[in-house]
Amino acid sequence: MVELKNDTAIDAMYETGQVVAEALKAVRKAAGVGVSLLELDEVAREVLRGAGATSPFLGYLPSFAPTPFPAVICASVNDAIVHGIPDGYRLRDGDLVSVDFGAELGGWAGDSAISFIVGTPRADDVRLVETAERALAAGIGAAVVGNRIGDIAHAIGTVCRAAGYGIPDGFGGHGIGRRMHEDPSVPNEGRPGRGMPLRHGMVLAIEPMLVGGGTDGFHAASDGWTLRTDDGSRAAHAEHTVAITTAGPRILTAR
Repeated sequence: MVELKNDTAIDAMYETGQVVAEALKAVRKAAGVGVSLLELDEVAREVLRGAGATSPFLGYLPSFAPTPFPAVICASVNDAIVHGIPDGYRLRDGDLVSVDFGAELGGWAGDSAISFIVGTPRADDVRLVETAERALAAGIGAAVVGNRIGDIAHAIGTVCRAAGYGIPDGFGGHGIGRRMHEDPSVPNEGRPGRGMPLRHGMVLAIEPMLVGGGTDGFHAASDGWTLRTDDGSRAAHAEHTVAITTAGPRILTAR
């Protein structure tokens, strides 16, 4: 069931989204050579505390996971696509890092992700991150009243495939509102004109995930959470929480 949010609810979700945006900006600023993933998690926790918000990630236990998630950010490095668990790993020059973060405030959830390079960038990584952002922008651009879920999926997939990147099957965006994950599912590849019609008041987390090597294969690491590319290539992830309105898409997690 898809809950349509009224304008008051969307405004409240924007407030949550700004907590998410602030945390991601703080994490990005703190990230540097020698900084541990656990230290980045603590930066995000401090933003949550300061805003009086809570984490929908901490303690989250979906059906595929062996244990509850132990952190407030997902920190995925290099060949990790998504769901990386922060640990004592210290960032190295040239690492490609994807950070996914969510918050709950006033009964509403927000969710967003960024990818960035630590220290000296490699040209291939810059292109991968830039393409993830372009795919996200294309998906948001298709999130208009009168379109369908398939139009968002097609827009994302077209950018990714044209650049020669892989798309992990079965993972994509989702509805969001009172809970972090709600209906509908938002695939990262699909046929235009298909799927659920988009209506004013739908709020979606749109999140392309790209595999740099061009293949779609991935596997779960031994922790049962982290998804890694099968070919060992690097990955990138970008995400915003977006409200569909008659005035056009409203990015609630805009940074």
